[in-house]
Amino acid sequence: MKARHFVDSVTLHAIAGNGGNGCVSFRREKFVPKGGPDGGDGGRGGHVILKGDSNTDSLVNYFFVPVQRAEHGGHGRGQKQHGRNGRDLILKVPLGTMVFDKATGKLLGDIVEHGQELVVARGGRGGLGNCHWKRASHQAPTEHTDGEPGEDVLLQLELKLCADVGLVGFPNAGKSSLLAKLTEAHPKIAAYPFTTLNPIIGTLITDDYAHIRIADIPGLVEGAHAGIALGHDFLRHIERTRALVYVIDMAGTDGRPPHEDYKKLRQELKLHRADLLERPALVVANKMDLADAAKNLKAFRRKTRIKPIPVSALTGEGINELCAAIVALFSTLQTHSAVGASHTASDSSDDS
Repeated sequence: MKARHFVDSVTLHAIAGNGGNGCVSFRREKFVPKGGPDGGDGGRGGHVILKGDSNTDSLVNYFFVPVQRAEHGGHGRGQKQHGRNGRDLILKVPLGTMVFDKATGKLLGDIVEHGQELVVARGGRGGLGNCHWKRASHQAPTEHTDGEPGEDVLLQLELKLCADVGLVGFPNAGKSSLLAKLTEAHPKIAAYPFTTLNPIIGTLITDDYAHIRIADIPGLVEGAHAGIALGHDFLRHIERTRALVYVIDMAGTDGRPPHEDYKKLRQELKLHRADLLERPALVVANKMDLADAAKNLKAFRRKTRIKPIPVSALTGEGINELCAAIVALFSTLQTHSAVGASHTASDSSDDS
């Protein structure tokens, strides 16, 4: 089975269906000598609709087939028969898809919920049949109107994955290995930079069956805010996470002091969007099974005043403690969301 490409930005040409033409017809029956006009209206053209789908994880389908057309409406017929409406074309997109007008850059919609629909190109209205022109002084009208053309739009779709928790770290910090330990996801794991070239989401299921979506985002490097390496591709996706987990290579296998890695990660996030530093966060000291990790952990605590959660994605050390910390963090997020919703409802009732 071939690997499925991950695509997070595509141009989509959406063409709605044309409306059907109105009909010119006259009623002709043996015992109805003056039946009059009975031409029916044309059907509406099909809309092009984007629909959020939690089982879709990439925009790859529209990368290979960028032109999508809805069905035209049927023409009207005699006996005042209305033309068939064109079928709407429903295109499934991942949650987190932002839809822009390609020409103006205007944001048309943001699809973040399963089943959410956004009409991006409306079908043309059907034309009118000649029955609409019948008057006492105009008994045999031949006027009718043609159907309107459907909208023809050029869109830019950009994907920012939705996740509860985002794993942040430099290449080789062990984020993919951690995700595999925490969830049922199976990301590619190897000992070289940029093993993960696209975001991968796994789900941590808690004891009370809550589902926490954890995203392994491509490795960050210094200068990512300026577009270096996978910079913007990484940062686009981290914006949607509700909380962050900083994954630090505490063994310093790439020759960098762990406390410096942490500071640089924070700096890159700040330079891209300062409010990212305000997200709830955990700090994880990974690779504690390797030499120098224990010594580096002491130095890290001393220099940052932070007590990270020591783990080893290889041996499983500390994974249970990390799971518990993520669950507690998630519970806090849920509580804050509920409180915010109740305050909003209270404010609305006060205004009324």
